[in-house]
Amino acid sequence: MDLIHLMAAPFAACVVLVLIHAYLGGHVLRRGVVFVDLAMAQFAAMGAALGIFLGFEHDSVSGYAMGLGSALFAAALFAWSRRSIPKNVPHEAIIGIAYVAASAATILIADRVPHGAEHLKHMLVGSVLWVSWGEVAKTAAIYGALGLILWRFDRPLTRVSRDPLKARAEGMNLFFWDFLFYAIFAAVVTSSVRIAGVLLVFTLLIVPSVFTSLVGQNGRGRLPLAWAFGILLSMAGMLISYGTDLPTGATIVVVFGLAIFVTSLLLQVARRSKG
Repeated sequence: MDLIHLMAAPFAACVVLVLIHAYLGGHVLRRGVVFVDLAMAQFAAMGAALGIFLGFEHDSVSGYAMGLGSALFAAALFAWSRRSIPKNVPHEAIIGIAYVAASAATILIADRVPHGAEHLKHMLVGSVLWVSWGEVAKTAAIYGALGLILWRFDRPLTRVSRDPLKARAEGMNLFFWDFLFYAIFAAVVTSSVRIAGVLLVFTLLIVPSVFTSLVGQNGRGRLPLAWAFGILLSMAGMLISYGTDLPTGATIVVVFGLAIFVTSLLLQVARRSKG
């Protein structure tokens, strides 16, 4: 009973996070901007740190607005840079530079905040173990609304993600669709980072989609497989965390990393045995 009572809300939070992040992860891989989640999450963390510096509570509406505003700025930057930078400069390079700059700015701000090191640790690894059912419900409502928007505009968003040059040739406004995608991404990440931290958010976004690519799953079965993988691995990480008394978020991240390594190894062994 202690296990169920302690882990029920955190596990529900992970399920909610997996459902939205696995979908977004598919777009991220198609766009070839794997580190956009880290960058967006870091901008949200920078905004939250600035809010704390200005005297707002971490869990206040004002603190959330600071994080969201910073992430939306990153969304506009990434949407603009995709079509404005020279073609010989990879979009991922711009995202990486933005991530490093936001990380450094967060450290500088935290240096001027009492207990800044604790705030940095919270932003990095989160506190998913202590999430409340109220937070789970609020996050699910936010993601549900954003999910409806993604579902409504899934076709044009997918076209822009898969082949932006063809989409532009067909008359689609790339900046509009890119900004819509990144703005939704910003809203998701701002909520996620407050619960799970930068590392776990990145893991839930990328690893399930990478797993489906490794096993060769395509088409309609790709997303359900990513969901199943993410949910099962989250449960495994929580159980290991409970049994070993290790930090929950970091344990889940390690479990996901090991799962991808083992999957890659088994697939390589299978290919060699067939050859």
